[in-house]
Amino acid sequence: MTRTPRPDFLVIGAPKAGTTALHAALAQHPDVFVSSPKEPKYWLCDGAPPPAWRGPGDKHSQQEWIWRDDRYFPLFAPARDDQVRGESTPFYLWSRGAHRRIAERLPDVRLVAVVRDPIDRAYSNWMHLWSDGLEPEADFETAFAAQDERVRAGWAPFWRYRDLGRYGEQLDHLYSYVAPERVLVLRYRDLVDDPRSAVDRVSRFLGIREGMVEEIPRDNARSFVAPGWRPRVVGPVVRGGARLGQFAPPQVWRRLHPPMISLLSDRREAHRPRLHTAQRSRLQEAFAADIELLASLTGQDFSDWLSGDSRGSYSERATVTSISARR
Repeated sequence: MTRTPRPDFLVIGAPKAGTTALHAALAQHPDVFVSSPKEPKYWLCDGAPPPAWRGPGDKHSQQEWIWRDDRYFPLFAPARDDQVRGESTPFYLWSRGAHRRIAERLPDVRLVAVVRDPIDRAYSNWMHLWSDGLEPEADFETAFAAQDERVRAGWAPFWRYRDLGRYGEQLDHLYSYVAPERVLVLRYRDLVDDPRSAVDRVSRFLGIREGMVEEIPRDNARSFVAPGWRPRVVGPVVRGGARLGQFAPPQVWRRLHPPMISLLSDRREAHRPRLHTAQRSRLQEAFAADIELLASLTGQDFSDWLSGDSRGSYSERATVTSISARR
């Protein structure tokens, strides 16, 4: 009997925590079918188009949101009957409305929440938008402090550097709709330090075969763009182009965007600086209570997130892990 097209699992979070790498790894598994696009964002909507977000590039990106039933559920129709079907939209963990809609319409769905040190996650989030020419603020802490003002101005969820990393609050709300046994909380560090075991853990959770994925693809990290004349001059051009992009099909902007981004970066200055201990200490107050809540909800120890050390980018960590494995 042909199954009704619908997802059996969702990778729900968090942004810049390795969801792209996990999605790509699961796409290699013969027992898994994943959607294309990776992030439909369907459960962020409630049978209506997304809000008219007003941050840099927001109007362009929301053209790609899939909010209609007749476009979303057919994404899963090509799956074989013996495959589990899923999609990965990391904002579902943050969205309270998505929790309710998922619980109501997908009562048996399994959810995978990938979480990362919230300060490192926020820094990576800022770096992503800065290196894309969309973030106008060259100082991370200043951009972090601007969240509430930006929310009032109608900027999209991806600009919420602080709130996207409050996983304890998010998980506590999610558990009021979805039983904890249907939620797997996976740490970003496990994807980097022992990717095969991490994918096997997800496989066990989904009830599919283990040992079927040999390697996990690199995540979607951006090269660092050093502050200076390039972002001052080219950044406004990119943001202006993104505003105009709302009037063109998404594929047009995808063709024009990479050449514009290449003008931002001087490859000789591509080294991505780590956060200093003092910076982490100033930001930890925003997350300390939430980290404690997350630990109590999951039974896992997240005390390392309160250290003064930044663990660096995905590529840096993966390189260290690879060297250690060869010794």
